[in-house]
Amino acid sequence: VQLQASGGGLAQAGGSLRLSCAGSGRTFSRYSIAWFRRAPGKEREFVAAIRANGGNTFYTDSVKGRFTISRDNAKNTVYLQMNSLKPEDTAVYYCAASSSVILSQISRTQAYAYWGQGTQVTVSS
Repeated sequence: VQLQASGGGLAQAGGSLRLSCAGSGRTFSRYSIAWFRRAPGKEREFVAAIRANGGNTFYTDSVKGRFTISRDNAKNTVYLQMNSLKPEDTAVYYCAASSSVILSQISRTQAYAYWGQGTQVTVSS
């Protein structure tokens, strides 16, 4: 599967952005999709994930209640709605896909075989 992330940009603190991860192929619905981010000088970190069935979602603590991950399998797209943005959300955001990630590995970069190119999110204070 090939992934294309988009929707990044510049936002003010307290504002919103919606990221999209568009996938190719007929089997997109069989993939669990995650968002990771890498801030300047930091390691890539897990942000959110949604299982292939769309019924289970997972978030890192720092974005719970502010970010929402969802998917539209008819459009082969996963979204990350980001509200109440903070300057510390500034990072390059990547989407990733796995056809076989298990629950205990959902937040690990090594669990995902397919990656999009990243989209820059900058939040000003």
